Amino acid sequence: MAAFGEEFTLCPLVGSPPQAPLGLEPDADRVLLTDRARTVTLYKVSDQKPLGCWSVKQGQKITCPAVCNYETREFVIVHDDKILQIWKETDTNLDKVFKATLSANVYRIHSLPHIEPLVLFKGGVVKSLDALLAAPQQEVENIISDEVIRWSTVFMGVEQPVLTFITEQNGNYFIYIQQCNTCVHQKFKLETGSETSTPLSFAGHLNNKVITLLCLYSNGCVFKVLVPLSPTGSEEEHVLSKSLLVRLVISGRILKGTSIAILDKDHIAVTGCLDSPDSDVKDCFSIWNIKFQTLQASKELPHGTIGQCWCYGDKLFITHGKELRVILYKCEASSLAAAIGKIKDTQTSGVKSVSVNWNVLQENETTDVQLEQPVNSKRKGLRSESSPLHTNFVCLFSQLRSKKSAPLENLTVEQLLLRIKDASQNIVENKVMAFLSSAQTSDFQASIGYVVSALVNRCKAEPSFFPRDCLVQLVQTQGLSYSLCPGLMAVALEKTDVHLLQLCLQQFPDIPEAVICACLQTFLSIGDDRLEATNVNLDALTCRVHTVHDNKMEKQSKITQNGFSSEPLEDDGCDAELPQKSSVKESKEMCPVGPQKASLLNTVLCSAYSETFLLPHLKDLSAEQVILFLQYLQYLYMKCSVEATTDFSSVSSVTINQIMDWIYLLLDAHFTVVVMLPETRRLLYTLHKFVRAQARFYSDLNKIEASLKELKRINRPKDGGLYSIEVLKLV
Repeated sequence: MAAFGEEFTLCPLVGSPPQAPLGLEPDADRVLLTDRARTVTLYKVSDQKPLGCWSVKQGQKITCPAVCNYETREFVIVHDDKILQIWKETDTNLDKVFKATLSANVYRIHSLPHIEPLVLFKGGVVKSLDALLAAPQQEVENIISDEVIRWSTVFMGVEQPVLTFITEQNGNYFIYIQQCNTCVHQKFKLETGSETSTPLSFAGHLNNKVITLLCLYSNGCVFKVLVPLSPTGSEEEHVLSKSLLVRLVISGRILKGTSIAILDKDHIAVTGCLDSPDSDVKDCFSIWNIKFQTLQASKELPHGTIGQCWCYGDKLFITHGKELRVILYKCEASSLAAAIGKIKDTQTSGVKSVSVNWNVLQENETTDVQLEQPVNSKRKGLRSESSPLHTNFVCLFSQLRSKKSAPLENLTVEQLLLRIKDASQNIVENKVMAFLSSAQTSDFQASIGYVVSALVNRCKAEPSFFPRDCLVQLVQTQGLSYSLCPGLMAVALEKTDVHLLQLCLQQFPDIPEAVICACLQTFLSIGDDRLEATNVNLDALTCRVHTVHDNKMEKQSKITQNGFSSEPLEDDGCDAELPQKSSVKESKEMCPVGPQKASLLNTVLCSAYSETFLLPHLKDLSAEQVILFLQYLQYLYMKCSVEATTDFSSVSSVTINQIMDWIYLLLDAHFTVVVMLPETRRLLYTLHKFVRAQARFYSDLNKIEASLKELKRINRPKDGGLYSIEVLKLV
């Protein structure tokens, strides 16, 4: 699943109409933007502001995008095809920086961390920057003739950089590979094919000594080309075949001014103009899953686009109208369920599948088993009426026999299912327990799936029937999942069985977000006095919950650990009226919920979820539930921060990142409610305080990181002798 996130403008584009940038190069949280005229600008993306701007003289023209030399922290450009200039960030005037005139025209300079910048000349020759600086006027031969370079990039191989470029001659396209340290040259011809469309954009990545090139054609087709790095051993021109990955547009439309970028191994981003014969022109930007050939996210660009797209980290840079826009994105692990959105959902799912070893089935034995989907719940996030998709399936299975479960009886799945339909609850419980005590066969997981489905179906048909102990034992076998028995959690929600819900949350890895929110509502709505008599697994507690004043905490609250201090920071102009200092300490030491409810809430915090699907269901929480949950998250954050050095052996321990993620989700889902309620002013003020504390903590970490990097850059003598004293001074 891929989705767009926050979007903002980085800078306006120069020219009228705006001209396409010549290049955009990354440098951590900064980018180096080169326009097609005279200017290079360094921007800090997170602050959306320029850090420096440099221009060549009037009458000169930048012909090669500026890059950063990561080894020397210098910038390099080429203007007027042959004039190379190098400068530092502290330089203000390009007229006074290093300049060298080369003997041949430069196409592009490529730079990657930990390698020396590589200069690609228009004649196809690749030279290292240091080699050129040693002799700028050295002769540069041509290895391509009557060919024009259309695209180039550099990959970092196992031991050496690999530069790849594509040329075009009379409609034919050629791929060149340059392994720089070994001076190995390879040339391939791209398969022409029968289509009349032309390549518009290229992208690629290197993996296991094979370069994968993606070629976007004007007919909307994306082709994949595999280029081996090992020499073919033949002087004949080797033709590389291409395979169709995905078709982006419908027949009759063509793409213009398009750019393609690789997000990960399964997702690509495409921006450009979609044209049709009826003059219907649309500029759009989209993310595609090339593994399942599905459109994941799309947006129209009403102000038009020049058709450029870059991807660095989790950010996409595209041209839109007169601006360069930054779009955050997120791509989750590619799977069939993610590609189509969701296979199963509590609102619409109607078919249940289990894996059965069909080799042991015989055609002469059949049993009717009713497999109903669970959606009879009155809680928010689940449907309150019976699903119309409930279906009876005739499941053909026999020889699915368990081994002896007790010395006196040998149970089969068929016999157990028949007993579940009409026997009393006591008999059903005894038979299920006997079945569970038998040895687990290869079909045990499928068998307990049928047993749970049968129990859930009878629970729905007979409200008085609820074999709770049996269901708990079945869940604890760790052989179930939500998709195998989706009705189980719906019944547990209807019966308000928090222990069974907690076990399901801990055991099931595929619980829908709607059900997670329904469990959260149930846990928040139950009183602590009622939970005291309930069997709840307290292992999910991250740390000891303080429900009374603890003098020990008062001493610890003055200590700063992990960037958090329980002492209030200095006033920063907030309007909230603060209580006295003593009451602040006491409120921080008191947990707003009891230990049972805290354990249940921690189980929810540790559940797997997708923010895209969870956020809409969080809006179903009431204002009181939101405030209580935020108060508990605030308390939990403070406890985890103060006790960060404690070793929690529980697998359900909540991390600070999980706590902060849930706080952000709650505030996003209920921003208006939280801001308008008077009782939340103290809470918001405190949340603001510890967010500032975390920001300061990470700021100090960045300073330490910078100091360590500076230490690493200092050239120390290789041999200090038998005895030496070295003083390192950080300015």
